Amino acid sequence: MKLDYENGQILLLNKPLTWTSFDVVKKVRNILRIKKIGHAGTLDPLAEGLLILCTGKFTKKIEEIQAQEKEYTGHFTLGQTTPSFDLETEVDATKDISYLTKDMILAAASSFEGIIQQTPPLYSAVKINGERAYTLARRGDNAEIKAKQIEIKSFEITGVELPLVSFRVICSKGTYIRSLARDFGEKLGCGAHLSKLVRTRIGSYELNNALTVEDILQLRKNYLENESHS
Repeated sequence: MKLDYENGQILLLNKPLTWTSFDVVKKVRNILRIKKIGHAGTLDPLAEGLLILCTGKFTKKIEEIQAQEKEYTGHFTLGQTTPSFDLETEVDATKDISYLTKDMILAAASSFEGIIQQTPPLYSAVKINGERAYTLARRGDNAEIKAKQIEIKSFEITGVELPLVSFRVICSKGTYIRSLARDFGEKLGCGAHLSKLVRTRIGSYELNNALTVEDILQLRKNYLENESHS
């Protein structure tokens, strides 16, 4: 790979579990010694998968990339809810799921396909009066977040091993899979939270083609070695 990052390049990164999107940007910025770099679409710390970084002049492409459809795979855990709708916070309620059938689960998933209204989680980067919602949530403050229109283009159930339900979702920009977990659990009457999430695609950019942070380090090392021998 040509290391012309100052002029502009798109990098596909496989974000590690527990890293924030900013952690990845900061690490890659330090490795490549480049000032102008940003990411196209935040991933939560407890999510893994495709994070697109744009460098140099290509930072102008960030909004265009962010606007493209996303694809995710993962697991919902039924019968357990958390305040953050994922594993960032502890389970706060449990409900019986013995009545659930696979047909009920498939029907619930299909009911979300199409253009719907979705309320983002309080534990999110949505701004409320100039402050990030997650800051309010972690402080214990309550705030009202308005629902917004999104599109679930496909909501496929790929496996059912209760309490886990495996899924694949294709959706529009601005969709929160954690909110989908909450709404899915409410639809089934038992509650749910997101227990695993992997972003596999943004537009035509696929996770299969993504590099790890270690790969970036190796590219930089190889580049410096080649420079010293030239």
